Amino acid sequence: MKNKWKTGFFLLLGLIVIIVIILLSLIMIPADEEGKIQQTVPNNKNVSFEVISNKADLNVLINQYIKKEAADSPIEYSVQLQDEVELYGTLPFFSQEVDLKLTFVPKALDNGDLVLKQKSISVGSLPLPVSYVLKFIKENYKLPKGVEIQPNDKIVHVNMQQLKLKSDVKIKVNRFDLIKDDIAFTILVSVE
Repeated sequence: MKNKWKTGFFLLLGLIVIIVIILLSLIMIPADEEGKIQQTVPNNKNVSFEVISNKADLNVLINQYIKKEAADSPIEYSVQLQDEVELYGTLPFFSQEVDLKLTFVPKALDNGDLVLKQKSISVGSLPLPVSYVLKFIKENYKLPKGVEIQPNDKIVHVNMQQLKLKSDVKIKVNRFDLIKDDIAFTILVSVE
């Protein structure tokens, strides 16, 4: 009977020693990198945020921006996002004002800019060449900085990095699908 107690004691002692060794080794081994909280330092001078929007909200924002940027323009115009980008305005024609409507198909570029390819045009009921009307708009409408009209190519190029925004915020277009109402931007905020 003495040997059973002696054997049980040494087995229990051995089990306790093994548990203590395992616990000590777990305490002494450094934690893996996943469990650590790491402070990230941006490797560039901007912090970015993705913003998802819709046509209704963007209509308000665009026209507010146009109102401020083109306040001293003699000609008023507005932009409406429907299934295409629609620009409405008036053209002086002799002594009358003629209504103008241009529609564009938008395309987001890889660099974050937006290109508007001219789709249709209506100037009252007069058929005018598209390049002529775009040239007239370029010369007579005060467009915001970063908006460039290329009449011969029938496009409007919106350089998003050049748009004048508050607090040195920059915008890049990620997606601009008006039919699906899928609009996404990256907002870049300077951290300097």
